[in-house]
Amino acid sequence: MTYLSRIRINPLREKSRVLLASPHAMHGAVMYGIPDAPTDQRILWRLDADDPRRPMLFVLTATRPDWSHLVEQVGWPDADGEHAAIRDYAPLLSQIAVGREFAFRLTANPVQNTSTPTKPTATQLERAAETKRRSFRIGHRTAGQQLAWFLSRTQQWGFEVPRARTDPPALGLHAADDDQQPSTPREVRIIARARRSFRKKNNGAKPVVLHTATFEGRLRITDAVAFTERLLGGIGPAKSYGCGLLTLAPLPGLRQER
Repeated sequence: MTYLSRIRINPLREKSRVLLASPHAMHGAVMYGIPDAPTDQRILWRLDADDPRRPMLFVLTATRPDWSHLVEQVGWPDADGEHAAIRDYAPLLSQIAVGREFAFRLTANPVQNTSTPTKPTATQLERAAETKRRSFRIGHRTAGQQLAWFLSRTQQWGFEVPRARTDPPALGLHAADDDQQPSTPREVRIIARARRSFRKKNNGAKPVVLHTATFEGRLRITDAVAFTERLLGGIGPAKSYGCGLLTLAPLPGLRQER
């Protein structure tokens, strides 16, 4: 069984501020929702903060979770409403078929692997001195690069993004951004971009830095097997830190025959 959970977060609580500021801390809190050997399964999560006063945490698990600790520590435990919704993923998985279209959202960590970084950091220079070090993983920083990274990989993930129904490119993407912007507008836009820096330990260790982008749009399935694998296994790196969870929703007003 697979389950998709949605947990309401109260951003004014002290514990909430800790979790919202650190993907490492949020990862730990998510792992505590799985009672039996959580490290034996792939757990994906994403924080949606469209409304910063009502952020939502989405989590995909292979076993049924218990989010009581999150509701008590970072939610509204005494308020009305559904604090932690847990839904069986089977009905959605049964709809996966070639040609089906869905609205989607994905927060990812677009990266490139290179052995010759343009502006190497001190750490990269140290690693370059190691003879066994072949390449560096460097995050894409511009919207154009991040969009190009996404669109160049959709086929291997089992879907395609249809051409845009309108001529203007996605908000914030113009020809002057960089030379990696795709020439044909697609039904996708970047709705949020962030640079996250956090430490995994409080011992002076160097911080982890992630450049993330949240993509939203429309997709069409081209390979049901590969697509299902990405739904359950995640997309791209930094999955432990809130990246890789692809979520789907029905397209408004669109009736599709199976």
